[in-house]
Amino acid sequence: MRIGVLAERTGVDAQTIRYYERIGLLPEPGRTGSGYRVYGEGDEKRLRFIRSGRSMGLTLGEVREVLAFREREEPPCAYVTETLASRAREIESRIAELTRFKRELDVLLERSRQQPACELRTVEYCLPDRL
Repeated sequence: MRIGVLAERTGVDAQTIRYYERIGLLPEPGRTGSGYRVYGEGDEKRLRFIRSGRSMGLTLGEVREVLAFREREEPPCAYVTETLASRAREIESRIAELTRFKRELDVLLERSRQQPACELRTVEYCLPDRL
């Protein structure tokens, strides 16, 4: 299949497919006599895996590592499990950070609402003091 068909079947645009080839996530495809790229079912499966990994939050480097396990015919399960666990911890930390930030914003918003209306010439900024 040509790149447009592969793109349509996988939901990955042609430019991204070419990028994945350049960085080695996809092998260099065969070419027709006129120079068009030709892909097979294996390329489609690999691209679907890459897309799936990216949608789970894996970096391209992490996706590359999982693919390397497969190419070495080693099970990537432990690596994938630890990578996903690490990502989950990062997300939990970020959620806690955002929750603290949201509480702080709520306090500032309430202080802002309680301030009397002001005119531009009497204030520099329309933010309540944080402290």
